[in-house]
Amino acid sequence: MGYATEAAASLRPMREADLDAVMLVEERAYPYPWTRGIFRDCLRAGYPMWLLEQQGVIVGYGVLSIAAGEAHVLNLCTAPGHEGQGLGARMLQALLKIARGHGAQRVFLEVRPSNPRAIALYQRSGFNEIGRRPRYYPARDGREDAIVMAMELLD
Repeated sequence: MGYATEAAASLRPMREADLDAVMLVEERAYPYPWTRGIFRDCLRAGYPMWLLEQQGVIVGYGVLSIAAGEAHVLNLCTAPGHEGQGLGARMLQALLKIARGHGAQRVFLEVRPSNPRAIALYQRSGFNEIGRRPRYYPARDGREDAIVMAMELLD
């Protein structure tokens, strides 16, 4: 076991001062990353945005929107090189707890069909596929569908 897996990750709210570090992770993690402006707009809109840190290094983050009894996981990322430690599951559980605390009864998300690791995490966490959004994501060969997943938040 390396030191990174032994060091506990701590959860804290994302702040505007974190955006440079978040963007470094986002740009390494995704071929079509969010822009800094999207993160900034979500922060300013008051969306729940959380970071996982290990020894001061951002190893994951999540962004949630909540309205009218529904929550939407907008972004869930584990930093490249930190996969397989349960960080994504931990971040997702934190977001689900926040959604419940805000009275959300159902949570939605979109995921690329080309991301089987994320799909497996969501299925293990209780999400089910409820549909597809054709040509939702930009992709190397044009566009890629999104799998739409949802779960009910039962008390």
